[in-house]
Amino acid sequence: MESSRYLLAIGTKKGLWLATSPDRRSWTLGEPQFLMQEIPSIGIDTRGGRTRVLVGVRSEHFGPTVVHSDDLGASWSEPEEGSVVFPEGTDAALERIWQIRPDTERRSGVVWAGAEPISVWKSTDGGRTFALNRALWDHADKDQWGAGAGGAAAHTIVPDATDDSLVHVAMSTGGVYRSTDAGASWTARNHGISAYFLPDPNPEVGQCVHKIAADTDGRLYAQNHRGVYRSDDSGDTWVSIAEGLPADFGFVMLTHPRRGGTAWVVPLVSDWERIAPGGHLAVHRTDDAGSTWRALDHGLPAVDYNTVLRDAASVDSAEPVGVYFGTRGGSVYASADEGESFQEVAARLPDVLCVRAAALPEGVGSSGADDGGPGA
Repeated sequence: MESSRYLLAIGTKKGLWLATSPDRRSWTLGEPQFLMQEIPSIGIDTRGGRTRVLVGVRSEHFGPTVVHSDDLGASWSEPEEGSVVFPEGTDAALERIWQIRPDTERRSGVVWAGAEPISVWKSTDGGRTFALNRALWDHADKDQWGAGAGGAAAHTIVPDATDDSLVHVAMSTGGVYRSTDAGASWTARNHGISAYFLPDPNPEVGQCVHKIAADTDGRLYAQNHRGVYRSDDSGDTWVSIAEGLPADFGFVMLTHPRRGGTAWVVPLVSDWERIAPGGHLAVHRTDDAGSTWRALDHGLPAVDYNTVLRDAASVDSAEPVGVYFGTRGGSVYASADEGESFQEVAARLPDVLCVRAAALPEGVGSSGADDGGPGA
């Protein structure tokens, strides 16, 4: 572990696997942890030189929680009172933690979580404990939100890279919401995103957005339940960028951490046939903000009928950027060259729900963790 420079965390229907690598070419896959427990969400926090792995665990017996490790999984911690707990009077119970998202370097103690039922949570102690965002929980639009096939969840949280007051959240079903005051209030921002399954196909609320991501130039990208979109004005308006893709359905949306205009998707045939077109799994990349797309499949199997879920894909921050994804058939693939070529890191795992990757700071292996931090 001391010589490892890269970490790949794999959450499955039946446990967590951690893989490490010195070069992103050869990977060592560890033994399973939390075996027979669902791992729908993972966050890797490398801010401030620390390495904290945060894992959303869902036990059929004990329920869902967030645990964290500061030693690459050698030990795990959780508050005795629980990490994500609905306050009294909300008449709600936590079903699943869908997203764990560390904030920016400037707010090093802040970690966000999105959950089912639809709710957003904020931690100011590095992900040890979380508080419910009451502004979204009590929102006037709440009775218009519904459940996607996987449940009613706030599944994506995107803090702005330069503006600490700007946060976007996406939910199924409900759409994209924006806060310009660090979560004190939220407004729907879905103009241009279609919802063909509703009586009004262009509502302000009710879209089934599968994933959103932001690039370094401030653009937002959305993979919808049928539809791939881009917003150049922080979500005020959205335009389709699906032309050139073999299908506009899918779950994945990834963006480059340093180069604006670069994004990756994994197209699936349709909402009725959730497989890669022709059974040929491929990642598609744009380098011009969606004007054109290129299929990337070198190293991937010629035939694969398994789906890639919304959080079963990730990028790292290395140069060139690494691209990673896992399938519901239990295979996990890694690319060290922005998707130009892939290699299989793991096979025959349980159903892959979440994949996260990170380039590790110097001195990884020591604790070096900090529960708070500037801007917390």
